Formats: sequence, C-alpha cells, structure tokens
Amino acid sequence: MDTNPALPSEDPRRLRAVAVRVAVAAAAHVAARRPEVFAVVGHAGAEVSAPGAVATKSTPTDPVTVVDTEAEEVIRALLSDLRPGDAILGEEGGGDGRTDGVRWVVDPIDGTVNFLYGIPAYAISVAAQIDGVSVAGAVVDVASGAVYSAAAGHGATLHEADGSVHALRCNAVTEVSMSLLATGFGYGKERRRRQGELIGELLPRVRDIRRIGSAALDLCMVASGRVDAHFEHGLSPWDWAAGSLVAREAGAVVRVPSPGSSSADGEVTVAAAPGVAAALDAVLGGIGALDPIPE
Repeated sequence: MDTNPALPSEDPRRLRAVAVRVAVAAAAHVAARRPEVFAVVGHAGAEVSAPGAVATKSTPTDPVTVVDTEAEEVIRALLSDLRPGDAILGEEGGGDGRTDGVRWVVDPIDGTVNFLYGIPAYAISVAAQIDGVSVAGAVVDVASGAVYSAAAGHGATLHEADGSVHALRCNAVTEVSMSLLATGFGYGKERRRRQGELIGELLPRVRDIRRIGSAALDLCMVASGRVDAHFEHGLSPWDWAAGSLVAREAGAVVRVPSPGSSSADGEVTVAAAPGVAAALDAVLGGIGALDPIPE
C-alpha cells in the first residue's frame, strides 16, 4: 500500500513520504553491501573489489558497480509495490521516457566514484515528478545517514542520524565574491576542458570552489547552507530531480534542464542562495557558463 492514505494520491506530501521510505531502504542496502563487495588490503588502504563488481559506462572513467544495479532493483521493487502504475526513470534501468503523470526519477548511487574509492560522499536520490516537474524528493547521504527531503509548497527538512530534525534554509550571503560555489565535471574530455576554462574564469570572482563528487549532495548543501551555490553542466534528470527541489524549497533560486534532457545535451543546472542568485546568474551568463556544453 501507499503511505499517508489520508492525502490525495498525487499530494506532494504523500509522494515525499514514499520517496523517503524508498531512499532510506536503498541506502541501507548500499551501506550493507559496500564492505561485502570491497575489501581493504595493505597499509596504503588500497581496495580491491569482487570479480565483476565494477564496469564502465560512457567512458573508462565513468564506473558502475553491482551495488548501483542492486540498489535500483530495491527502489523499483518498492515503488512498484507502493505506487503501481507510476512511471520510473532510473540511471541504470532506464525508463519509458514519458513525463506525463507521476514519474519517479531515481539515482541508486549518486557519486559512484566516491563510493568506489571509499570517499564518504555518495547518496541515494529519489524524486517524484508530475508532468516533468519535481514535486517531492529525498536524498540520503549514505555515509552519515542524513535524510534530506522536500515536498513542493511544504518546505525542505534534514533528518539527522541522531533523530534530530531541522528545517532547511539557504545562507543569507549577499555578495558573489563571498560565495562558496560547488560544481562538478563531466566524463568526456572536451566537456571537461570547457568546464576547466569556466572554473578559471570563476575562481577570481568567488570565495572558493568545492568539488564534492555528488550533484545531489551539492544541491542539498545549498539548501543547508554548507555552500552558497551549485552549478554544473550535463547532469541527467536523476542527478538533479530530488536535490533541486530540496534546494528550491529551502529558498534557493534554481535553474534545471528540460525534463526530457539527457547528460549528452549538456544543459546547465544552477541553484543559488537568493541573496546572490541574480548577481551570480549575471556572472555565469557573462562568461558563457549558462550555455550548454554538449558532448
């Protein structure tokens, strides 16, 4: 059965409850499986994986692990039980591409390279979209157990692993020059080259740059005030669907790609604290950073 049965089927609060339930279950699976798939050996902390545990996708530097696939299977099974008939678009299993009605957009592990290396910055992202617009979502930071969630029109919250709950709100920063900016890079060489050029243009104009390695967590960090803005080219819908809503509901000004876009299109995603959003938009536009960087 669905959760929150007293609410209408497509109420964002009801969909949010489903997103949280599903994302938390997938995070538990990922946390349990990592030590089973990867073993630490030697004093240098190098890790080896079980045979067949890691493959590549778009380029040799774009990995996928058996745990990504398993986690998406967990998500799909739960959604099929809780929300039968809804469409599902997943990073590993794909989908039918339709954007009408309720569509669940899921990333079983956002930050797979971090997961592979044992860097504690990878997340489960589950979002519900209606007619291509995110209306509910949850992002679970697997390493810390923190759960970020939002429902359109009902705010964004952070549930810590210790049980504490916090309403999320962006920083009150008002100067781009004092803004901490998060970003990420694609896997194709030409896109990376252009992204590197843009970072060179931005560094003298902001407080500093952070590259965490998970767009979903970056967007949630905008919401929680751990960074002031995030921008990145070439995100797929599962990268931004949940995190962008969390940021928006925390007060961020958000720009996301079209709902039918793919990473190859190279469209930009931007989320910024409201006090710097307009000025940052002008800076990004002035250096061509709002233009797509297609593959």
